[in-house]
Amino acid sequence: MARNEEFMIILNQVKRNILADMDMGLESPFMPDLLKGQRETVAIRAGSLDELEILIGDCKRCKLHSGRTRLVFGEGDPKARLLFIGEGPGRDEDVEGKPFVGEAGRLLTRIIESGMGLKRGDVYICNVVKCRPPDNRTPERDETEACIPFLREQIRIIEPAVICTLGRTSAQELLGREFKITEERGKWRSFMGIPVMPTYHPAYIVRNPSRERELKGQVWADVQKIMTRLGLEVKK
Repeated sequence: MARNEEFMIILNQVKRNILADMDMGLESPFMPDLLKGQRETVAIRAGSLDELEILIGDCKRCKLHSGRTRLVFGEGDPKARLLFIGEGPGRDEDVEGKPFVGEAGRLLTRIIESGMGLKRGDVYICNVVKCRPPDNRTPERDETEACIPFLREQIRIIEPAVICTLGRTSAQELLGREFKITEERGKWRSFMGIPVMPTYHPAYIVRNPSRERELKGQVWADVQKIMTRLGLEVKK
């Protein structure tokens, strides 16, 4: 191994250790300038979802803020047993400031209410990024990195019994970027010690009407696993 390569490995390990200390609220023995700007994103703590929303404020931590109408924080029971996490707000969500209120949102509501026998207000729904990406494109890496600390804090505050990730982006942000939704949906994983069930995003079903029956069947199979985990009756 070349000396420069070895030095970079050591340097990166030191950086990870410092950031881990900061994440736990510990003061590191030294803090290089290159890490000072990262403190805000790793040391966020709030006593409630309302307090966290105030901390986010009129967020301008990434470029998505320039095109948004409203920031979409999330909604639902602050102590929900089930947390749904999508990718990001769409046009309707951007206008109303609420997650999953468009066509895909109406499908998710039917899954929750008609399928699971719950009320939408019984669960909590949010997204990886809180501002709408232009033309509903996939959020870019710097955008998700700016929002992930807030998502982690939402999860810590809510303490759900189960997380359901909707679509590829949310699954990859929680479970690793090598995650393949078409191959690994429907299999239990874990994030922050919480069981995670990845499934398709409702928008994926909406965009593929020729496969609607097939995709709905797969999502329903995943939802039934969640219901069993939560002790909910699965109706035949």
